[in-house]
Amino acid sequence: MALRPVQVNIKALDDSAVGRFWAEALDWGVSSEGPGVTNVEPGGGFVRPDPVAVCVDVVVVPEPKPPVKNRVHLDLATTSAAHQAELVARLRALGATPADVGQGDVPWTVLADPEGNEFCVLEPREVYRDTGPIAAVVVDCADPRAMARFWGEAVDWRVHEVADDHAVLRSAEGVGPYLEFLRVPGVKTVPDRVHLDLLPYPGDDQGAEVARLRALGATDLDLGQGDVPWRCLADPEGHEFCVLATRS
Repeated sequence: MALRPVQVNIKALDDSAVGRFWAEALDWGVSSEGPGVTNVEPGGGFVRPDPVAVCVDVVVVPEPKPPVKNRVHLDLATTSAAHQAELVARLRALGATPADVGQGDVPWTVLADPEGNEFCVLEPREVYRDTGPIAAVVVDCADPRAMARFWGEAVDWRVHEVADDHAVLRSAEGVGPYLEFLRVPGVKTVPDRVHLDLLPYPGDDQGAEVARLRALGATDLDLGQGDVPWRCLADPEGHEFCVLATRS
């Protein structure tokens, strides 16, 4: 049994506007599976779920983003200094704003989407040359080694690097974005606006996967979701994530 990360879930007051922003940012298409949910995914005949692609789903909620930095964010890849500058300028024109998260003098640019969700536009890095527009899904944490142990068992992605200050996972196929855990000071204090959604493989049982995750250290989470087909959980440091139902 295993789970695959299939989408980054972003909460928003206006899912359509935020979804359009991210579609333009990633040069992807936009669709809707119903009121309050905007899907952002690659074009060119893309069919969910893809073995390695991580899409973006923007889901409407009634509360605005609290005035604290998200503990999960996206890093966007660039291919040259000119591409980085062009992308930053284009994102600013689309409604992104500069964000100060204490980064200091760094070669990447920190921005926030129109509802304040932070993300980074990276300088060109060889490691991200084949990831597509999303270089990495980055999670702030206290113990990257512990996160690598949990997530390395929770999903079918391989652990690439583990150190005291960071851990890195990527799909077994060696393509698509990375999942990175970075050690940061402070602790999680509020539910995040951004989280990962995981999907079982066809033939695997959602309930059995949830039980497996609990045995690894996940806990059940009640976010007021009510009777829904997905299961809300938190990893050992409290990062929310969902286990989706397999699609028929």
